[in-house]
Amino acid sequence: MARSDVDVKKLLAQMTLEEKVGQLVQLNAMFLGESSAEITGPLEKLGIPQSYMSKLGSTLNFHGAQEMMDIQRKHLEEDRNHIPLMFMMDVIHGFRTIFPIPLGLGASFDPETVKECSRMAAREASAGGVQVTFTPMVDYVRDARWGRVMESCGEDPYLNSVMGAAQVEAFQGDDLADHDNIAACVKHFAAYGGAEAGRDYNTVEISERLLREYYLPAYKACIDAGVKMLMPSFNSLNGVPSIANKWLMNKVLKDEWGFDGVIISDYNAIGELKKHGITDDMRLGAKMAFDCGCDIEMMSSSYYKHLADLVNDGEISEQKLDEAVLRVLELKKELGLFEDPYHGASPEKENSVCLTPEHRDIARRAAEASAVLLKNDGILPLSEDIKRIALVGPFAATNEIKGSWSCNGENEDCVSVYEGIRSLLPNAEIIVAEGCSAKYDELSEEGIDAAVAAAKGADAVVLCLGEPQKYSGEGNSRADIGLPGIQMQLARKVIAANPNAVALTFSGRPLVLTELDKLVPAILHMWFPGTEGGSAAADLLFGRANPSGKVPMSFPKAVGQCPIYYNHPSTGRPKSKPDEIHQPYSSNYIGCGNLPLYPFGHGLSYSSFVYESLELDTDTMTKDSEITVSITVLNDSDRAGKEVVQLYMHDIWASAVRPIQSLIAFEKTELGAHERKTITFKVREPMLRFYDLDCNHISEPGEFTLSTGCADHLVLTKSFTLK
Repeated sequence: MARSDVDVKKLLAQMTLEEKVGQLVQLNAMFLGESSAEITGPLEKLGIPQSYMSKLGSTLNFHGAQEMMDIQRKHLEEDRNHIPLMFMMDVIHGFRTIFPIPLGLGASFDPETVKECSRMAAREASAGGVQVTFTPMVDYVRDARWGRVMESCGEDPYLNSVMGAAQVEAFQGDDLADHDNIAACVKHFAAYGGAEAGRDYNTVEISERLLREYYLPAYKACIDAGVKMLMPSFNSLNGVPSIANKWLMNKVLKDEWGFDGVIISDYNAIGELKKHGITDDMRLGAKMAFDCGCDIEMMSSSYYKHLADLVNDGEISEQKLDEAVLRVLELKKELGLFEDPYHGASPEKENSVCLTPEHRDIARRAAEASAVLLKNDGILPLSEDIKRIALVGPFAATNEIKGSWSCNGENEDCVSVYEGIRSLLPNAEIIVAEGCSAKYDELSEEGIDAAVAAAKGADAVVLCLGEPQKYSGEGNSRADIGLPGIQMQLARKVIAANPNAVALTFSGRPLVLTELDKLVPAILHMWFPGTEGGSAAADLLFGRANPSGKVPMSFPKAVGQCPIYYNHPSTGRPKSKPDEIHQPYSSNYIGCGNLPLYPFGHGLSYSSFVYESLELDTDTMTKDSEITVSITVLNDSDRAGKEVVQLYMHDIWASAVRPIQSLIAFEKTELGAHERKTITFKVREPMLRFYDLDCNHISEPGEFTLSTGCADHLVLTKSFTLK
């Protein structure tokens, strides 16, 4: 049956109340396969009988196209209405071909790279049976202790907005029924990234002004980009869990923003209302969530047990239930599932599309674009004529560099640093000495002497350090975000033996690298780069590729600075010299200073970029006019490279305290050797707005500055006045 022939309203009219509720229940695929009848324990715990499985509307956590097709075929045979299931999965940074973690993609400052990666992921995931991805995650983050910073694009709301919208557009394309496209679900609404003390699932307490200014813009950008689905967050926000927060879900999301897509709970989020202490009556919990617009309940049974009774008892109108079911059916129709319930998936297509040379090339280029050269005293790039190289550290030869939330990606698919360098330099002598573990509780020094010996006889040493990939991601918060275990002990001894060493670091978050920064002449940070991480590392280390990434989330000097972020408000007693260690009676850390080790927007290159001028076409703007900003950059070197030109704004006088800087525009541009380019930006009045004390979104007349550079190192500044 063609999509155009499906009348979902007519289909809805023939459904029983129980069948309608079923469309709003989502369970794991383990309950739906051929052997599902054997899985009685988990279903009994949920209180859902096996006979109900034919009425479900969607599922998640299946394994590949064949399982998806088997489940869908069985479901269509058993559902009297022949309504196809929707198959959903967390395709966060790749399906089988894994590209850098989202925080790494944020470091690319390149929406086109994000789109290319997301389109690739959609092709692979769709071939593997996925129709909806729980992506993008656009939670605004300031605290690197939180493990899920790896899923965000960082500490700037504008950057987060641009990258989130890019993912939505790329995943969904122009036609969801196209087999290369899948629907996107923006998450986690709202402020999940503001978890107190950086501890996952923890409470969030922030003012409405702060929420609207920093945390909400990226969700709104994804909605404006047409995202089909939204997921409320686990956390309580100002005392009320998001899934039951009427102000958040109804006033802001529905009334103000007009979101009319499908809302799905996070995993057992409705069930967790009991653990939050909101209610021990899950009938009431189901009503609270439904009243707040939650259409689909994921992996809990409150809707199955209580939604029909709530309708029969008049506590929820059947019209509201019909509207929720209709949203689900319309999304299925838009995906073309009534015409092709498999959405083009097949094992043959999955095998032919995934991990192709073309897709590996996309992953490699993304890893190169995301890497950040944090420090370089001239030692990088290394010469390809080097005869003897020592690869030292726990990340020297490991394939475990894909990162958390990498869907169907396998460690063995990943190119290690050793493999990348071996491929690039087949005639070089490469000595691998792990030296020690990267785990915090494995402290054996047994391998350090061998690592020191390897370093002593090498022409160059690459220290491959970091945190294990399982140390970031959901549920993985860290109180100490330095290099775990005895890696610094290894680094000290190796560098003492051979100071001609560079550090290649891997992580899912900013790390405290203060001591390492003092010891080594160069640090190249790879994040978790994915399938082609080792190939990208080799190209970058030896100059085949030129680093162009910028820090999307500040690297603190010490964990005690967390949360740390560049766009902090002015204070009544600021330090006059922020880089000084101690300044009495000012907002100050003794012995550390206030500045991060590496600020937002920082990132070096093998090219040398000189910012020659910043010009405004007028020094006065009205609410109906605009200012053209022209920034001229010279590549004063013999090497072509890419530079992220960043434009910051500061509102000098306002009725509410404003941040010291705010990123309002950026552009990544390539400059040839000795090439000069002028990048232009248009500044309009809406870009100057903020939320006043009554949460009105306004701008106020007065003086503003526009600057370029990076957050803590602005090299050029001009002023203008808003009339």
